[in-house]
Amino acid sequence: MSPTWIHPLRLHANPARVVVRPFHLALGVNGEGAGRVERLVADILSLDPASVRCELDGVLADFGSRHWQIEDVFDQRFQEVAANLRLQEEAIPLATRRLIGGYLCHEYSYAAAAVMNPSVVRHPDQSGLKGGSVRIVIAQRTVGEGHISSIAFREGIVTTERELTLHPAPSTATSALLVSGAHAGSAATYLARHRDSPISGTVIFPITEAQRNGLEDLRLVEFTHDDGRREWIGTYTAYSGHSIGSELLRTPDFDSFALIPITGSAARNKGMALFPRRIGGAYVMLGRQDGKNVFLLRSDRLDHWDEGELLLEPRYPWELVQIGNCGSPIELDEGWLVLTHGVGAMRKYAIGAALLDKHDPSRVLGRTPRPLLAAADEDREGYVPNVVYTCGALRIGSDLFMPYGVADSAICFGFFDIAAILAQLR
Repeated sequence: MSPTWIHPLRLHANPARVVVRPFHLALGVNGEGAGRVERLVADILSLDPASVRCELDGVLADFGSRHWQIEDVFDQRFQEVAANLRLQEEAIPLATRRLIGGYLCHEYSYAAAAVMNPSVVRHPDQSGLKGGSVRIVIAQRTVGEGHISSIAFREGIVTTERELTLHPAPSTATSALLVSGAHAGSAATYLARHRDSPISGTVIFPITEAQRNGLEDLRLVEFTHDDGRREWIGTYTAYSGHSIGSELLRTPDFDSFALIPITGSAARNKGMALFPRRIGGAYVMLGRQDGKNVFLLRSDRLDHWDEGELLLEPRYPWELVQIGNCGSPIELDEGWLVLTHGVGAMRKYAIGAALLDKHDPSRVLGRTPRPLLAAADEDREGYVPNVVYTCGALRIGSDLFMPYGVADSAICFGFFDIAAILAQLR
């Protein structure tokens, strides 16, 4: 078996992947956005019941087969609007309420422009599998209209024989639903997967003002707490359109999600990646605090991180512009295996690795002098040329299974022999 094998399967951008999202009317010349909504709702309320039924039937005929439980989505959208406009829900017929919701929703093609920068973790459900098989969840960054990034998921099975099967993506996707009133006073945003939508059909969109222009590069890890409890935690970059900040995604099961802003001076930077357990009583994180080097951070809280200590600096020609982590460290008997990205001449990206001491991760035991993977041949062309990038890999038997993005235009899948990686370390 070759030390490296690239699976033929690829995932590409797909404009047919759409979800229903809230439609926000543009502000008028005097900033009268709310007034436009009020007038639109008043116009719908003035329709006679026959006209309402006719219009709603037309909407359902056009879109009902394209989306999961679209009437439920319209109901939720109406409730959001009714709360803002102080409408008396019980006084409005159900068909009219749903038509109002339909007017204030639209289809959004969330992966029309690009798919990129995936990470992978073990699925919470490992039942019913044959020996050597692991059920997985892949998180991917998808880019749609307006260059807005969201988080989509894909389930599958990987085996120690380097077999990869992804579950079919459903014909329609559903955005995770906002849980209203949950944990009042908390800075977190709480979402829930639609009860009829699989994980592979769920998309998480920006919710808050800090996330307005995108949720970027989710680095997922299966985190084990001191009491043995497991939780899936991801770090991602929230982009408002003018500033960035780091946030956490936390989920016990991929049914419910909490999106939590990170506080502290380290939160202003990109590329944070959490170790999968506490070390020496502290939570530990990798980050790139100065845009060029990798730092090691420690904290007694998951949601607060300050400056850390310098861990890795560019050393080899393929990484002289900058280096950073490519996801959470992977625990081996030999130490913590860290995938790194490096940027060299002509802004060409490559992926390498480093090994950290298991008990003292500030000690670097070795680094790969040459990349494990670099942009080459057809993988150089795309939305952003000359880029290969991953946000996390997973140990499968003796292999490192790595989904990775190429040119921000497709997601590929590679198997890398761990012993061969360790043999390259210097």
